[in-house]
Amino acid sequence: MSLALSTLLFEWRRYLAAVIALALAGVLMLALSAMFIGIMQSFTATIDKSRAQLIIMPFKASSMGGGPGGGGGGAIPKRVVPLIYRHPDVVEVQDLPGDFGQFFGPGKTAPSLVNVMVIDTTPNGITLPDDFTDDMRRAIEPPYNIGIDASAVKQLGVKLGDQATVNGKTVRVALILEGYANSQFPNLVMSRQTQRLMGRASDDRFDMLMVRLKNVSTAKDIVRVRDEMNAIADGQYRAWTKDELSAATIRDMMQEGILAIILGFMSIIGFVIGVVITWQTLRGAILANIKEFASLRALGVSIGQLRGVVMELSFWVGILGIAASAVLMVGITFLAKSANIPMGFEIGSLIQTGVLLLLISIMSGALTLGALKKGEPADLLK
Repeated sequence: MSLALSTLLFEWRRYLAAVIALALAGVLMLALSAMFIGIMQSFTATIDKSRAQLIIMPFKASSMGGGPGGGGGGAIPKRVVPLIYRHPDVVEVQDLPGDFGQFFGPGKTAPSLVNVMVIDTTPNGITLPDDFTDDMRRAIEPPYNIGIDASAVKQLGVKLGDQATVNGKTVRVALILEGYANSQFPNLVMSRQTQRLMGRASDDRFDMLMVRLKNVSTAKDIVRVRDEMNAIADGQYRAWTKDELSAATIRDMMQEGILAIILGFMSIIGFVIGVVITWQTLRGAILANIKEFASLRALGVSIGQLRGVVMELSFWVGILGIAASAVLMVGITFLAKSANIPMGFEIGSLIQTGVLLLLISIMSGALTLGALKKGEPADLLK
């Protein structure tokens, strides 16, 4: 075991504050971005949980609702559907309708704007979310039956079995969902049949199309079919994998002005706090053991070797800080889930935060090296 690691294990109380500072800096950087990502994933829930393998979007769309000039890249004309069936692996194509509505709960004096998610309620329907059980499917299958997310129950002022109105039509809350929270407008789920009865359906142009494939068993096969479909699209549409479209949507939303500013600001604050507290804690720990370092110099250990010990100490403090940050984030995620607050994580963001915390620790160690000058062997004679 190295000198640095044995020192850290023996004097762990001296370095605990630095580990906690790094952990809190990591939580500060991760928690906000995880909340934003979770909110954004609520917009793509019907895509991520659908039983389709490919999504067809307008050719110019860069994501769900993202396109040149901030638009959605237009719409898909109905004539495109037969062109999609030209690919031999395509077995089913369905549009995924979406809408907004005015929701009046019982006893409410003002309407609430809701985001309407329309799904097929046939068994194994292509737009039926894969987390829907058969009982959930049957609950919203009858006309005018709807489902709402548990996070919206209080906001909409309804409970299971209540009647309400959506766009002037009487509906019944037959299902309470989990995992479909929406920070902007409460999510409301209804069947395609209910949407048609409410007079909101349109069969002329589509925002997106869901595609089910045969003879595909791996992600590589899906990517192959996607590329083949795009090759024959002739600029009339663009095929996406579900993961690809979700990632593009989150990326576009994260790059919007206010979100980028907030996340960037919080990352800077977390970085500065982490560096200052970790630096001062490491410096205090080194000064507390300065006689031991002076003894090592008296025994012939060079100042360069002692600097290496300090830098290794800062490295191990960084590793422990990353581990503590991970434990705290797991706890925060469970608390958020119990409160119906969506949280989402991306591998890239997690790796970036881990590297940043390690960089903070190493930078703090470098700033601490000056304290070693106080450990002269002659000081042991005083």
